[in-house]
Amino acid sequence: MKNTGIVYHSTERTPTVLAELAGLLPPLSGEQLAALEADLLQNGCYSPVIVNEELVIVDGHNRQSLCEKHGIPYNMAVFAFDDLLEAKQWALDTQKGRRNLDKWELGKIALKLKPDIEARAKANMSAGGGDQKSEHARSGSATLPNPISTVDTRKELADTVGLGERTMGKVMQIDEHAPAAVKEALDKKELSIHQGYQITKQVENLPEEQREQAALEAVELAKAKKEIQEKDAEIDREGKIAGVFCKAYEKAV
Repeated sequence: MKNTGIVYHSTERTPTVLAELAGLLPPLSGEQLAALEADLLQNGCYSPVIVNEELVIVDGHNRQSLCEKHGIPYNMAVFAFDDLLEAKQWALDTQKGRRNLDKWELGKIALKLKPDIEARAKANMSAGGGDQKSEHARSGSATLPNPISTVDTRKELADTVGLGERTMGKVMQIDEHAPAAVKEALDKKELSIHQGYQITKQVENLPEEQREQAALEAVELAKAKKEIQEKDAEIDREGKIAGVFCKAYEKAV
């Protein structure tokens, strides 16, 4: 990635919106979007929209959309990226510092990058001859002059978004096998990844027609347990606070 130093004004050029870049990160909440809109209306667009050399927006989709909506002028800073995957990774790294993304959200972003990471790995393998059987391989020789290491997709995905490999593995299992009720609960932040994974494993061998209902019941049970734990914790905190006041009162009298 390189900042080319080139800056265009919105009156000079029109950027392009690419769906897979625009949809890489979770959408802003209504409150966040309203705050951004109010700031733009009051102060203008003081942060440039980041585009690649083809003028595809990499970062600043919400700013650009709101500026177009209200006729607010904006600048576009041109950055050079090796490929679309590098652009996506840069956008993610930039936004991670601005947003409070939880592990499930990061995992879902990683899954969106999976096709790009696999494609790059395949291209690297092909460039190194890794997709062809050499004379050494055909003759049964175990020694290759330039061995090509296999790519651990799970590790690549985990490293890209800053998750542990085990957590990324659970996200991948949930994405592939979990009933809708589990995914919806995770989206609403009602379950942890570990809980979602455990429920997915519990119901995976049930007949398909029973799996969704069983998962829904398990989700409701997990939510009920969480509420009880939170209430118990609150009661415990209140008890400790009351104890502190009692001791202070006893000393005072």
